Amino acid sequence: MNIGEAAKKAGVSAKMIRHYEQIKLLQPAGRTAAGYRQYDEHNIEQLSFIRQARLLGFSIRQIAALLGLWQNPQRSSRAVKQVAQQHLQDVEHKMRELAAMQATLQRMIAACPGDEGAACAILEQLSSPEPAFSGEPAKK
Repeated sequence: MNIGEAAKKAGVSAKMIRHYEQIKLLQPAGRTAAGYRQYDEHNIEQLSFIRQARLLGFSIRQIAALLGLWQNPQRSSRAVKQVAQQHLQDVEHKMRELAAMQATLQRMIAACPGDEGAACAILEQLSSPEPAFSGEPAKK
């Protein structure tokens, strides 16, 4: 099938397929005599795998590792689990950072009167030499 059909079937864009080939996440497709890319069901499985992993937020490097493990019948599930556990730790860290960012924004917004006056605690905090947000959750 051509790149458009493969893209539709795998739920990705043709542009992403070309990108995945360029960064060597996906092996370059075979070509017809006229130079058109040709994809098969194995390519669709790989593209679907990549799409699912991207939806879960895995990095390109992690996806490459997972693809390698998926395609290796001698793999250990331990190795797969380690990649997923590291990603989960990264996600949990980002969630803590986002929660801290949310709390900071809530405090800043609550401190601003939001009226016709010029005084605004949000602008004051943003221009302060002391950071309004450190990226770390507030200590309890």
